[in-house]
Amino acid sequence: MTTSRRQGYEDIVVTVPVTVPYVRRSNHGAHWFVARALAGLLEAGGLAKSALDGLCLSSFTLAPDTAVGVTQHLGLSLRWLDHIPMGGAGAIVGLRRALRAVQSGDATVVACVGADTNQADTFRTTLGSFSQFAQDAVYPYGAGGPNASFAFLTAYYMRTFGARREDFGKLCVAQRDNALAFPLALFKKPLTLQEYLDARPVAEPLHLFDCVMPCAGAEAFLVMRRERAQDLGLPFATVLGTIERHNSFPDDPIQTRGGWVLDRDELFAQAGVRHADIDLLQTYDDYPVISVMQMEDLGFCAKGEGPDFVRSHTFTADGDFPVNTSGGQLSVGQAGAAGGYLGMTEALRQITGSPLGAAVPDARIALVSGFGMINYDRGLCCGAAILAGRNA
Repeated sequence: MTTSRRQGYEDIVVTVPVTVPYVRRSNHGAHWFVARALAGLLEAGGLAKSALDGLCLSSFTLAPDTAVGVTQHLGLSLRWLDHIPMGGAGAIVGLRRALRAVQSGDATVVACVGADTNQADTFRTTLGSFSQFAQDAVYPYGAGGPNASFAFLTAYYMRTFGARREDFGKLCVAQRDNALAFPLALFKKPLTLQEYLDARPVAEPLHLFDCVMPCAGAEAFLVMRRERAQDLGLPFATVLGTIERHNSFPDDPIQTRGGWVLDRDELFAQAGVRHADIDLLQTYDDYPVISVMQMEDLGFCAKGEGPDFVRSHTFTADGDFPVNTSGGQLSVGQAGAAGGYLGMTEALRQITGSPLGAAVPDARIALVSGFGMINYDRGLCCGAAILAGRNA
């Protein structure tokens, strides 16, 4: 495939990972979580509100507002604004937009925020208006959410490539082990493989621990020039390469691959690193099957070799292939669009030497992968970024 040569991200950095702690339910609206995230960014970054002149926002529960309404609610006066309604790909896409905004001079400090609330009826109402494809293809059969779609994808993947429930369970158990050391995780109880296998069915072959738990919270980070971060005394990461792809492989009857496979060579070429140089991987993990697909499509193993790859590696922070070192959404929780930002904030903490939970030894280079907007039989948005800490 012929690709255009793109300018890199020299002198633009990512800094100040912030998490607004997750709660199972909240009476606050999404605006409150956005506000807490922005306040956390300004406090940790040592910045006045007036210094923030760019915002990239991802949220499902702002309605009837969009990002521009938030500027009035919070008293922000911005010269660059973007709203990224791309779910689990939001952090990657937002990062890419923010990097170019700062690089071009359209903004000097951009806040990238993913935030959502989870009130008594939030999940049902969000699903009710999620997409035209969902309304046409899923709801008439009585399936009102992503569980049915991912059950469809998981069953097909298992039949095609010989994956077993034990393989997906190994990932879930490893992520729970990671979460036990992560103070912000909502799941505090250890999980055994037998408990995973014995859990109640939700939508075969998915059982309880295959499915993320909706919650409320926010994740955020700042993008600015290196010199600005240094002047503020902030630890930061550089972005070695990024990719995004939408509606990849539209002719595939059922999704078994994502857009990463089309662009991974470009990603690693941009970054100037090899797979062996990656110290930790943060996959979007609303269901374990999509984590396995990302491992394959990012090139850590060939398509269909994911089950064997899972069987031959450990995935804890101190293991031989650290994945979702905070516990990921499956054990931290899924705060709506903030779920797409969880891997980014965790990667930033790990490679800047400030993890909240278990540290990956000598972590220098991280790959963060995003996946979003599931429409019946596929997810439409894919992205990935490779980041390096100051000691890389």
